Amino acid sequence: MRLGINLGYWGLGNDADNIAVAQEADRLGFAACWAAEAYGSDAATVLAYVAAKTERIDVGSAIFQIPARTPTMTAMTAATLDTLSGGRFRLGLGVSGPQVSEGWYGVKFDKPLARTREYVEIIRKAMARERVTHEGANWTLPLPGGPGKPLKLTIHPVREHIPLYIAAIGPKNLELTGEIADGWLGIFFAPEQAELSLASVRAGREKAGLTLDGFDVAPNVPIAVAASDSEADLAAAADIFRFYTALYVGGMGSKEQNFYNRVACRMGYEEAAEEIQKLYLSGDKAAAAAAVPQQLIDSTTLVGTRERIADRLQAYAAAGVTTVNLAPGGFTLDERILALRTAAEAVELAGLA
Repeated sequence: MRLGINLGYWGLGNDADNIAVAQEADRLGFAACWAAEAYGSDAATVLAYVAAKTERIDVGSAIFQIPARTPTMTAMTAATLDTLSGGRFRLGLGVSGPQVSEGWYGVKFDKPLARTREYVEIIRKAMARERVTHEGANWTLPLPGGPGKPLKLTIHPVREHIPLYIAAIGPKNLELTGEIADGWLGIFFAPEQAELSLASVRAGREKAGLTLDGFDVAPNVPIAVAASDSEADLAAAADIFRFYTALYVGGMGSKEQNFYNRVACRMGYEEAAEEIQKLYLSGDKAAAAAAVPQQLIDSTTLVGTRERIADRLQAYAAAGVTTVNLAPGGFTLDERILALRTAAEAVELAGLA
């Protein structure tokens, strides 16, 4: 099992700490460092900076938003980052959500599966340095009847094949991910309920004549070290992620379209998910956080001592996870660094290194 690190969004007041976290993950031998974007910092600039400040760790977009860039622009960015980093870039893609796609980018959020498939097809052609031609529902290259001609990427990425990941939640998108991507970036993944996601991914792999061998199952997993494995200390560690969970389950998107809320419902938390969303959208974020079930947090995060985290990592490995992308919780840099070091020790202890 490999470990990764997810820095989340840039520009939220902890940027110097984020670089220190990335450098510590690099020192510890972590596989990848990911950065996110929504409607604040862009991931490409952050990853270029992180690549310049590290030596070995891969840098990955988690995610580049499909409505934000044309597919050929994404191919150019991926090739450039791969070149600048010396062959350390991983391309993560996602359709974002309707509020961001339509409210920020002015791109209609319709037929996301077809849009993703076309997007990946064009990127694959461009990254292979073919002359790009495409006729689809969303893009036509070159435009007919004008001066455009088929072009190919002028630069050479360091690697012939840059790993391509898709962040997917719904069953159909998960199946598409298995069919056309090299890896899956998951969220709110519970090892005990792995088949809620992996059954669809596996179906997509089978559609493409493939198995899960070589496919990177890489969920984002928050982590916090507890003083002990007592009920009180585990609850205190889990509390670090209450507002995070409430934000996604309750406040990410609208009442009608919140993909993370649907994940919680599929996991069996229908009543809690409805209550969290109602409270969050009413403005009572503290009550929404308090309504998050302890079991939901515990099953989708790594909290506890090194020994308990080692046990949980074994469960992730048994469920088919190949990379755990850690989001270290804590209010100080020391707490976040401790989480990384504890995870590295836990992987060794679990016999998964």
